[in-house]
Amino acid sequence: MTTATVSAGEWAALVASGAAAVLVLGLLVVLMSLSRTLAALRQTAEELRTTTLPLLNEARSALEQAGSELERVDGLLVTAESISTTVDSASRLAYLAFSNPAVKVLAFASGTARAARAFRRNKRD
Repeated sequence: MTTATVSAGEWAALVASGAAAVLVLGLLVVLMSLSRTLAALRQTAEELRTTTLPLLNEARSALEQAGSELERVDGLLVTAESISTTVDSASRLAYLAFSNPAVKVLAFASGTARAARAFRRNKRD
């Protein structure tokens, strides 16, 4: 029978191969974990995409509607400004047309009333 003696080099090779096997198993565990994480990330990204696309479409639609409403309000403001200018011109014209005759009528009425009072005073005396 022969005795098997293991040399230091063989022991070192045996330990190195064991360490390599443990390292390979560790890397496999890390790769499997990374694979699960990437799958979860893909699923989350897909859910995010399916959720945000309709929201973006709704936001775009709301923005277009707000733009058309803003144009409508702008048109209303232009019309209101035009009406205001027309009313201001008409009131100024009415003031100019009626102020002088109205002042004359009031002055005439005031003068007539004063003359009537004076006439009544003179008639009593």
